[in-house]
Amino acid sequence: MIAAGIGVGESLLVLGVIVLLFGAKRLPGLARAIGRTGRELRRGSRGDIDEDPDS
Repeated sequence: MIAAGIGVGESLLVLGVIVLLFGAKRLPGLARAIGRTGRELRRGSRGDIDEDPDS
């Protein structure tokens, strides 16, 4: 079991649907964008992002 009652079979099904929707060529870029967004959210929640320097 991976998380929240979702098993391996269901996870593979979700992954297959994602590949069909976005295409295999776009997945690495999509994963990078999700990773960057997650990092920015963590930094923002810790307060590590400086406020707007122009103001």
